[in-house]
Amino acid sequence: MATENKQTRHRIMEVAAELLAASTSGQISTREVCDAAGVRPPTLYHHFGDKDGLLQAVVTDGFERYLARKRSLGTTGDLAQDFRRGWDMHVEFGVTNAALYHVMYGQPGRGRTTPAAEAAHADLVAMMRELDDAGRLRLPAEVAAGVVEAAAVGVTFQLIRTGGVADDPVCVLVRDTVAEAVIGPARTYTASPTTPPLQQAAARLSAELPHGPIGALRASETALLHEWLAELAD
Repeated sequence: MATENKQTRHRIMEVAAELLAASTSGQISTREVCDAAGVRPPTLYHHFGDKDGLLQAVVTDGFERYLARKRSLGTTGDLAQDFRRGWDMHVEFGVTNAALYHVMYGQPGRGRTTPAAEAAHADLVAMMRELDDAGRLRLPAEVAAGVVEAAAVGVTFQLIRTGGVADDPVCVLVRDTVAEAVIGPARTYTASPTTPPLQQAAARLSAELPHGPIGALRASETALLHEWLAELAD
């Protein structure tokens, strides 16, 4: 019985997503959903309470599936590569779940209304902040996240409309253009030619250190430090 109830609930949500995607007004009726899913109205109300509960469940399910897929990618250790993998996964999810994606991102007022939707956006902002911490973000993190999301959603809807695939050249070009606009080059660290040799640094520090107690160091410890610096300065 539990399995049957779960299957019925899932079928109703799938039908609702498909009807919403096909609706020019963005509106559907519970009668339409029940007829298409082959269930009676009391069954729908039992699972979702009312139409708003059904629509909320559809959005929640979509973002939970999206979030699970995105987090399963893990990290490569290369932030720019992680960005590209996340973009590709987003587009692939949308293209292969067109009706559901339309409800998640194409229905005004329904996106970002569930904890899962907010978590998906928060993950994107967190990635931008990681890039910022690494000194590679060209824009403020929230602005960068908005740019990335707008571009990814736009190109995904374009592919859905035209029947394109996730690795379409247009999608790849948009992805790489956005990456270039948002992500800067990796930092490189090289020794400065003006950096003093170890001997010079040790001699200068020894000359500047007073003799006797220094802070938490006792006089004997300070003397030992001077000896070590003298050996390094030789």
